[in-house]
Amino acid sequence: MIVKTKNLSKIYQSGETEVHALTDASISIERGEAVAIIGSSGSGKSTLLHLLGGIDRPTKGKVFIEGEDIYKHNDEALALLRRRRIGFVFQMYNLMPQLNVYENVVLPLGLDGRIVDKPRVVALLENLGLADKHKSLPNQLSGGQQQRVAIARALVTQPAIVLADEPTGNLDSKTSVEVLNLLRASASKLGQTIAIITHDEKAAQFCDRILRIEDGHIREG
Repeated sequence: MIVKTKNLSKIYQSGETEVHALTDASISIERGEAVAIIGSSGSGKSTLLHLLGGIDRPTKGKVFIEGEDIYKHNDEALALLRRRRIGFVFQMYNLMPQLNVYENVVLPLGLDGRIVDKPRVVALLENLGLADKHKSLPNQLSGGQQQRVAIARALVTQPAIVLADEPTGNLDSKTSVEVLNLLRASASKLGQTIAIITHDEKAAQFCDRILRIEDGHIREG
């Protein structure tokens, strides 16, 4: 089991009103599995992503990654865990504009003080169709190419799980299919687990399993 949550809940305070963004969510994701978490805007899917990724702390409940309760850690230790064991792919790519493709991809390794395995990074870029883009800046790339760089950056640390937040939200349908295929193929080749947060039914079909979330409640299928 790579990821498991137990009675995970998040309540936000809005003035005098309590907003129950997520309620008693208990899910499990196996090693190598690709899971889509699908729901409409405001359903709680981004809240779930933030809790799975250690970005926000739950009101109650637990998140286990590879059997470890991640929220037992203080903020500094949690940031280290995020960097080493969780990969993120965001809708807006979040690339550093002054860094080229290669530098963007290896950035997490540098932040963690890890030695860069250059042949492995080159192979990863080739696998994602970026073999001739090593020295290109983000503004010289198409949206699909930028998202591929973001995927490479998420995979390069060999995390336990990759969390993708609307990874095709800014892409046309053809490029979306290409990016989803590459994400799945690359993660599968590296034996990594994927959770994709999306409102797109077509994107969800690329996954092994679908979890639906509405009004903070999760159900299968």
